[in-house]
Amino acid sequence: MKIAPIAPPDRVRSAMLSDPAEMLSRTFGWLLFLLALLLTTSPVGAAEYKLGPMDKLSIRVVEWQTAEGTFREWPTITGEYTVGPSGSLSLPFAGELQAAGRTTSEIATEIAKNLQQKFGLIDRPEASVEIAEFRPIFVSGDVETPGKYPYDPELTVLKAVSLAGGMRRAESGQRFERDFLNARGNYDVLVAERNRLLAKRARLQAEVANAEAIEMPKELTDVPDAQKLIDDETAIMRSRRQALTLQLNALDELKTLYQNEITSLEKKMVVQNRQKDLMSKELASIGGLADKGLVVNSRVMTLETSVADMQSKLLDLETNSLRAKQEINKATRDATDLDNSRQAELANEMQATQAALDETDLKLSMYKNLMTEALVNAPEAGALAARDGERPVMEYSIVRNSGTGEAKEFSAQENTPLMPGDLLKVTISDARS
Repeated sequence: MKIAPIAPPDRVRSAMLSDPAEMLSRTFGWLLFLLALLLTTSPVGAAEYKLGPMDKLSIRVVEWQTAEGTFREWPTITGEYTVGPSGSLSLPFAGELQAAGRTTSEIATEIAKNLQQKFGLIDRPEASVEIAEFRPIFVSGDVETPGKYPYDPELTVLKAVSLAGGMRRAESGQRFERDFLNARGNYDVLVAERNRLLAKRARLQAEVANAEAIEMPKELTDVPDAQKLIDDETAIMRSRRQALTLQLNALDELKTLYQNEITSLEKKMVVQNRQKDLMSKELASIGGLADKGLVVNSRVMTLETSVADMQSKLLDLETNSLRAKQEINKATRDATDLDNSRQAELANEMQATQAALDETDLKLSMYKNLMTEALVNAPEAGALAARDGERPVMEYSIVRNSGTGEAKEFSAQENTPLMPGDLLKVTISDARS
């Protein structure tokens, strides 16, 4: 707190000059008063500290008596006061002052000013305000004893965690070592299964896009056996694609055979039509002669029978041509159905693979939490994890009031300094996270 210099009035100064003994006595008393004020003043670093609710202040008021030339302390006001929840400070005679967001020197100046106006004093009294006790901090999360703790200057995150008993520990009798081993075994199995599912999903995506190669998923970039997984899925993709190609080629060959058959039938139909036309002309030319008795009727009957046979053969050829065309259409539909079935199968496999991936991720999260709990609560499990390069990781964040009533949360480290009223959140995570 900054103290304004206090000079004795002119009358007292002249009295001191006229009486050397009185001058020495009063000078000594003056020095004692200044020393008392200095002893009750906050350190320089604390002068810039902004007060807030729950801060406890030690207030002392001293008045210079001009007539008597002595100092008088105000015991009615002198004492300890706590800043209320609304940020106000209530003092006898000085009234209610707004303390939140202000420094101790500002409060001291306002107290002295209010008292001078209240009692109409010629000389303004001197008030000293120091912080007797800072408002507390709060520690929550994965610590042994969450709660409220007193604030001390130079308090850091690590010191606050120590005040709260350190990392949360388990009750005795629980077999966390066995739980850790079981959880880690299941976790490793699920990690391998997840990697296979990621490779399978990449293969299905390549098949849907008709890509020639499978793109390496970003989740498998740092996995040692990722390339082997991709190679295995590539072999499956090639085998499936080859089987599909053989089926489509067989249908194309069948369509080609039927098309050739249609071409051959059409040629036969042309020849049959020509022969039928010739016989029809011959039958027409001798039909009149038969009526006149110039040609025997057996010849006419033979020609008519031949024409009828030709028409029957033409009908057979047309029927066979239609059947071949139907087979071609059927082969085309089979090829389309085969492609549609493949797309539907890929979509179903993709959906099932994604569902399996989601389920695996949930199980991985569960076993990760189980391992974290075991690492936190069991020294034996922690020793096992240390051998495998695993250990629990403590993460910190601080919720601090900005002074405007708005609380802000930010991440912190072990050496981050705390401020009065801070809320420290402690979270323990697994090194696998």
